[in-house]
Amino acid sequence: MSGAQVRREPASCGWYTAPVAELRIPFFRPSITEEDVAAVAACLRSGWLTSGPNVAAFERELADYVGARFVNVVNSCTAAMHLALRAWDIGPGDEVITTPYTFASTVTVILHAGAEPVLADIRSHDGNIDPAEVERRLSPRTKAVLPVHFAGEPCDMDAILDIARSRGLKVLEDAAHALGTKYRGRMVGSIGDAAAFSFYATKNITTGEGGALATDDEALSERVRVLTLHGMTKDAWHRYDAGGSWRYDIQELGFKDNLPDPAAALGRSQLRRAEALRARRERAARRYLEQLRDDPYLILPGFDPRNRHAWHLFVVRVRDGAPRGRDDVIRELAARGIGTSVHFIPVHFHSAFRRLGRWREGDFPVAEAFFRGAISLPLYPDMTDAEVDTVCEALREAVRGKPALAS
Repeated sequence: MSGAQVRREPASCGWYTAPVAELRIPFFRPSITEEDVAAVAACLRSGWLTSGPNVAAFERELADYVGARFVNVVNSCTAAMHLALRAWDIGPGDEVITTPYTFASTVTVILHAGAEPVLADIRSHDGNIDPAEVERRLSPRTKAVLPVHFAGEPCDMDAILDIARSRGLKVLEDAAHALGTKYRGRMVGSIGDAAAFSFYATKNITTGEGGALATDDEALSERVRVLTLHGMTKDAWHRYDAGGSWRYDIQELGFKDNLPDPAAALGRSQLRRAEALRARRERAARRYLEQLRDDPYLILPGFDPRNRHAWHLFVVRVRDGAPRGRDDVIRELAARGIGTSVHFIPVHFHSAFRRLGRWREGDFPVAEAFFRGAISLPLYPDMTDAEVDTVCEALREAVRGKPALAS
């Protein structure tokens, strides 16, 4: 098989390098229907290739789904977070508290805004930021808290909001994993000052690449809209409509973060199935929990039954003292044709962040211990019970050092 011909299977915020053709069970398999294909085809035939009517409709439909007054769809969750920080004028001299246990973009958007990221360790049972650690890291320069809803389990938003409201801080939720998550009965997207969602290929609904910012703050949404497209006045969004004017103004120095209409058309079609897709992920997750709950060498995902988990990821941890360590288990699963990933390599372990000189290994012991055992198992809406059972059997054998049978 030619290397140039091998399609690689994407992992969420990372890449698993085994060719798809060699994987019996990939880490992720997208759920694309004929309705999805037809929606994109209809958009292409309409002539709208950049942001157009599907974008506007997607924003309205997302707002209804997450319970927010306003939604701005953009080209990534990264862009949504960056635009929110810039719209709030958070920049040089300001601090934003977030977690080291996240993909790098959660921290890089703070740096790109010109502010200082301050990292707070996580809770060991669910991987979410620890409110007590957030409080310890407050300073007069703190302007916002950026919690990450890891794997689809919501953070302790009551505690985080109590901290923020008492000090006049903004709360921007990194909800890349959390479309469809509910916290104490409330949808993520209707809780903090703003929430940023991802529609990357592996997420609970996809536009291929894409994201959104949900908020009840009309002024924030309007400024984000201006910043999204070069800082142009909102009239410029309609300059190619019938009767639209060519005249516009650049109000401030903005960015190029808008979402194309064909991507929004796919997102709208996927959103109509969002509840069904989440339920199918949950079914697979519940089967994992049932099959693996008694294994002495594994730590299963922690979650609060008062919440509704989005089950974007199913992350198990290999215990210290298990016969095989995490890296060996991953290699053995790959040898058996099972794709996995690791969420996440702590931010301060990456060379670009080490060079900043702000953090060093040992600064966040809970996040570091979580990472050392973490394996993200295959989880996708069309996963069958038989596939879950195959992964569980292979995992149990791999962690005990039992090699795969030769084919």
